[in-house]
Amino acid sequence: MALEKVRDILKAAQQANTAVIAFDALDCNTISACIRGAERARRPVIVMLYPNMRSMMPFAAFAQAVKSMARNASVPVGLHLDHCSDSTVILEAMRDGFTSVMADGSAMPLEENIAFTKSVVEMARVFDVDVEGEIGHVGQVAAGFDYQNKETFTVPEEAAEFAERTGVTSMAVAFGSCHGLYKAAPHLDLERLAEIRRCTSIPLVLHGGSGIPDDQLKAAFCTGISKFNVGTEFFLLNRSLTCRFYTEEAEKAKPFADVEYIRAGLTDYVEKKLSLCHLVV
Repeated sequence: MALEKVRDILKAAQQANTAVIAFDALDCNTISACIRGAERARRPVIVMLYPNMRSMMPFAAFAQAVKSMARNASVPVGLHLDHCSDSTVILEAMRDGFTSVMADGSAMPLEENIAFTKSVVEMARVFDVDVEGEIGHVGQVAAGFDYQNKETFTVPEEAAEFAERTGVTSMAVAFGSCHGLYKAAPHLDLERLAEIRRCTSIPLVLHGGSGIPDDQLKAAFCTGISKFNVGTEFFLLNRSLTCRFYTEEAEKAKPFADVEYIRAGLTDYVEKKLSLCHLVV
């Protein structure tokens, strides 16, 4: 099964009233774990890259690795560039093979966000690339962002206007989540999410997925979330498995055993996380 368009994966999730999970990866091992875990769970998966991580793995190399592994996968696999507010970098990613990108203008005033995102959508049409935008703002826990401040939440009517005027394929919305590790359990505003859903039919995206209780995630999926992003949990597990191997296993292990050890732990995590979604393929 070759790489699939993110728009098609999200459409299938939306029709099944569930979500697909998008994992941020950083190298071939984390990419492989995402796809292997998805195959074991029999769920679609989207593999993402943060723009600044191209210093570890260039855009072209990352895109080619995902496409190569997807070619032999038994489940749909999508490729996506995560948060990016620089149209030049987004263009670089599209030229290097990314088939979906996020144009993040959420820190901008509404009109500037619309103008920026629309310009990326117009550019992306040349490459037949999907574009995710964001309306409202999902900030960083580490930066002191108050994720329960409703002034940062998405305004349903603005979401409808944003979707209509920009032409995005999907839309990230803010209703109580935050990037990073939560200091206190979040309480997603599902009523706000339902209002947004009533105002627009576009697939909706939940950012800041690390640490949200499973019951809230499942409720969000049933209320309109079609894509759910995970980064922090996955990266911290990668670090934890690496440390554990080199402190507990390395002396007795064969060469290159670290790669499979770390991949196995990441694959187990991905499989379990994907079980939250009920789009079985």
